Amino acid sequence: MILRPFDPWKSPLCTCPAKLSLNPYTGCPHGCLYCYASSYILRFAECRPKVDLLKRLAREAAKVKPGTLVALSNSSDPYPPQEKELRLTKGCLQILKERGLSVLVVTKSHLVAQDVELLAEMSACVAITVTTLQDSICRRLEPGAPLPAKRLDAMTKLAKKGVAVSARIDPIIPGINDWEIDDLVLAVSRAGAGHITSSTYKARPGNMKKIISAFPEEGASLESLFARGDKVAASCYLPVETRRDLMQRGKESAEREGVTFSSCREGWATVPGTNCDGSHLLSYLLKH
Repeated sequence: MILRPFDPWKSPLCTCPAKLSLNPYTGCPHGCLYCYASSYILRFAECRPKVDLLKRLAREAAKVKPGTLVALSNSSDPYPPQEKELRLTKGCLQILKERGLSVLVVTKSHLVAQDVELLAEMSACVAITVTTLQDSICRRLEPGAPLPAKRLDAMTKLAKKGVAVSARIDPIIPGINDWEIDDLVLAVSRAGAGHITSSTYKARPGNMKKIISAFPEEGASLESLFARGDKVAASCYLPVETRRDLMQRGKESAEREGVTFSSCREGWATVPGTNCDGSHLLSYLLKH
């Protein structure tokens, strides 16, 4: 199946609304050190287009009730460099539009802005991840991803065309980007984001080693913090008081900027009328 029910590993802390998941590509070239998908997808750094994707999607989408929310993507980025030439994700969007399905695009790439005209004609929300505003940190933490300024520019282009935009400030890693929370909220909200989803870093043995190797000065403090945290499923969480403090800082900054805020897989309920993934922005657009 190409369209699958969204299932975040049956996490008891997930507050996402029901939706379908669609990954046009297998694997991702961004090389993010904190990536969880690289732990279970073979040859993850090698990004491959799905075989016969558009034909298969057309068949499956025809059986889905109009208005159903489809997320692109949860295990890979729908806008890898190949998309500039292949236009595979654009083909998926066109099929979903014809079927009358709603779309939540989740990406770290500025290439999403090349589909702004199509997205503006759909029931679509675009969530762009911005983890840091510092190029030097980005190059170490997300070595294959577009730099922050390109992502912010893409947000602005989308918002100016009336596309609902949210931002993922995710993950927050103590000692690496937690000092940027206020600046990040300010930057994404002024770029056009109407909602912010944030979360703290959920460590796994493989990606923790990568982060400590890339950020050795912060490594010892990180290990000490996680040693006092909890384990949920296959991930290690920061101590609850640390997580609560970081998310509260993000929430307060978002409130000052007049945008909605939610946390991801932290275990706290969302504010009524707000979806943690930002999909409530679709309802707002319909009313206006």
